[in-house]
Amino acid sequence: MNEASSTPLARAASAAPRYLRVYVWQWPVRAFHWATAAAVTMLFATGLYIAFPILTTNGEPYDNFLMARVRQVHFFAAFVFLVAYLWRAAFFVLGNRYARSGFPFLWRLAWWRAVARQAVDYVRFDFGEPHLGHNSLAGLSYALVPVGVGLLQMLTGFALFAESNPGGFWDGLVGWVIPLLGGSARTHQWHHLFAWVFLAFAIVHVYIVVLDARQYGNGLLSSMITGFKFEREGQEETDEL
Repeated sequence: MNEASSTPLARAASAAPRYLRVYVWQWPVRAFHWATAAAVTMLFATGLYIAFPILTTNGEPYDNFLMARVRQVHFFAAFVFLVAYLWRAAFFVLGNRYARSGFPFLWRLAWWRAVARQAVDYVRFDFGEPHLGHNSLAGLSYALVPVGVGLLQMLTGFALFAESNPGGFWDGLVGWVIPLLGGSARTHQWHHLFAWVFLAFAIVHVYIVVLDARQYGNGLLSSMITGFKFEREGQEETDEL
């Protein structure tokens, strides 16, 4: 027997698990993620000022452009969010298998069991095997907030935007939202409520990502920059696709 291979250090190295580098998140998916994060941050910050304009300027309103500039930035961020939303929807079809991971199979009993099991695991801090893509619980949360609430946020937001141009393109596309919700004031209320839902989601999302990254050590945090995660050699694939 080779003497070097019998040392404690050599034995520990040979017993350590090997990890494989797997390309999970394609660049369009990563671009969607960061564009959405930037747009939501800007939308929330400017939306707070539009709702509660705590900053004031000296002089007459016609000599100042503060509120109009804030609204301009808000609308620009809204269009960035819209493009990123449609981009990610396209790559649900065009992307790799991980771009579709976590899809909410609401009609499958096994999917609901997976969601319940994963929710209990998180409460118990027993996370089980890592997923290269999204697990069922993550897929459900993304379907509810970024996809579902995101759509409602855009409908109400662009409907309010259309009020500045009655009869225009956006009025014809989503103008029906305002009478459906009971008027402009009610539409504003729903729009603000959806914004706070996004804030709550962002806080939980960051917490879970950091928690999972510490638990699994599989490159979760860096994967949304590099696209790569690490899978233990011989590990069974557990992603629900």
